[in-house]
Amino acid sequence: MTSSALRFPLGICAFVLAAGAIYLARSVVAPVAFAVFIIAIVWPLQLRLQQRVPALVAMLLTLTLTVLALALLGYITIWGFSQAGRWLIANAGRFQAIYSETAAQLEEMGLYSAGMLADTFNAGWLIGTFQGMAGRLNGMLGFGVVTLIFVMLGLLEVGIVRAKLLTGAGETGQRLVRASAATGAKFRTYMMVRTVMSVLTGIFVWAVSAAIGLELALAFGVIAFALNYIPFIGPLVATLLPTFFALAQFGSWETAVAVFLAMNVIQFFSGSYIEPRVAGKALAISPFLVLFAVFFWAFMWGLSGAFIGVPLVIAALTFCEEGESTRWIARLLSGREEPAF
Repeated sequence: MTSSALRFPLGICAFVLAAGAIYLARSVVAPVAFAVFIIAIVWPLQLRLQQRVPALVAMLLTLTLTVLALALLGYITIWGFSQAGRWLIANAGRFQAIYSETAAQLEEMGLYSAGMLADTFNAGWLIGTFQGMAGRLNGMLGFGVVTLIFVMLGLLEVGIVRAKLLTGAGETGQRLVRASAATGAKFRTYMMVRTVMSVLTGIFVWAVSAAIGLELALAFGVIAFALNYIPFIGPLVATLLPTFFALAQFGSWETAVAVFLAMNVIQFFSGSYIEPRVAGKALAISPFLVLFAVFFWAFMWGLSGAFIGVPLVIAALTFCEEGESTRWIARLLSGREEPAF
């Protein structure tokens, strides 16, 4: 077998081994990946502050502002889910009655497994799911502390590493610096776009929920805002959650379906119409690749992986653009239409 024929199976083996190593070392690699992502976003602020104050003071100010922003996002997310959780516990009987009624109707239709379905997916199961989500949010606190330690150390060394690459690594170092700068710019654009879209989505969800008469309209708007940072998975949860709660509150499948359709219209309008026009060509990525990245990294690192998956793809494609031999990969997966020759 020729060497060219061996490249593909060897590449598959290398990918599987690398994925396994990343999965096993996720407790270390994931915080580093998030730290690099945060550093790329806040680095321009660090540079501006360093022009006025010493580097250590600039780092502390940058880190403080970063912690405040993350703490605010975390607080409103926990507040939204806690409001939904309290309402769920207080109205658990409504959910149980709906489950039992639906199971009885299914049994009348000849679906004898409906009783088992009702025993499994009951109000207690739903409450347990909410408690599990709350536990995961609390568990992310330790993850955040480790990440911020890496951010603190990284902010002090970015300038040093950049100078070494430019002076001691030749053309390769210059390419790495260019790719890193381009990646940082795209990260900032990505977060700006996601923040704008999250705010708009949250406002629309709150307005529609309030117009329908949902008791947790503000909480659903806050949850939609926070979850919109996670592509595909976040909007799906933000759509299903008010649907189930509308079913329990109004006891009507017609109202629940109307809420479900309204939420889907909001998600489609923001994700498929507004966002591509705001992001433009700078963040054009194949939709298939985005979906694969979200679910692949969610499998690897859980909820944090679902968030960081798309930025990792952005970074990989940006670095591919800098190499002559890999530029075709970036073009293939960019999602942009190439001019016909």
